[in-house]
Amino acid sequence: MGKDCTTNVVNGKNVINFSVAHSERYKDATGTQKEKTTWVECAYWTERTAIAPYLKKGQLVYVEGNPEARAYQKADGTAASSLSMRISSVQLLGGARGEGGQETNADQMNSNDDNDNLPF
Repeated sequence: MGKDCTTNVVNGKNVINFSVAHSERYKDATGTQKEKTTWVECAYWTERTAIAPYLKKGQLVYVEGNPEARAYQKADGTAASSLSMRISSVQLLGGARGEGGQETNADQMNSNDDNDNLPF
């Protein structure tokens, strides 16, 4: 994750907003190692906001959802684009950092609206 999430209420519904990076490593035609990172702005519409405190900058997450690419023009007239995703499922990966820098097990912390036995 690129930054801590924010939780808002829009038209009476909860939404958790956050950004994630997708990095790809490859070799170009000359054999030089390259890395490309694409940032995705995520909106997770859910009643289960208890996952929000765990969605912090640097946290590894697995997300599923519907992507949307958008082209637009900046105020200065230059072309720009963005990639966003309406999230349907979030799963925390790896250990999350707890108080005092100790790791806590976040592998079990999964938020999926189809899974009613989870606390969030």
